[in-house]
Amino acid sequence: MKFTVDKQEKYTLIKLDEDKLDATIAPGLKSEFVNLSTQGVSNLVLDLSATKYCDSSGLSAILTGNRICTENEGILVLSGLQPMVQKLIELSQLHKILDILPTQHEAIEFIMMTEFQKELGAEEGEV
Repeated sequence: MKFTVDKQEKYTLIKLDEDKLDATIAPGLKSEFVNLSTQGVSNLVLDLSATKYCDSSGLSAILTGNRICTENEGILVLSGLQPMVQKLIELSQLHKILDILPTQHEAIEFIMMTEFQKELGAEEGEV
């Protein structure tokens, strides 16, 4: 599986450099989600701009990442969805439960805003 991982303070970016997110790639992606979780990562941006095809195994991997982030009180944001991948997610009704933004930049901004709101809420709770 070809991908890059860019760890930042508030999030980690995974850019998948594969044409297909299918049964050959999905197990490796799931493993990476678990690995990052054990390192304390809770917010992920999954950039799928290079991925033109996704099957049910790929969707399963994405849902695994979403579940892991949620369990760690974080979020998974998908970015750069290509038309076929976007269509599969919509047909599966997963667009209703996944956070999806057009660009990597927007996904990162969304995570930063969510973290800011969490911090603000925590401060207000202390008063």
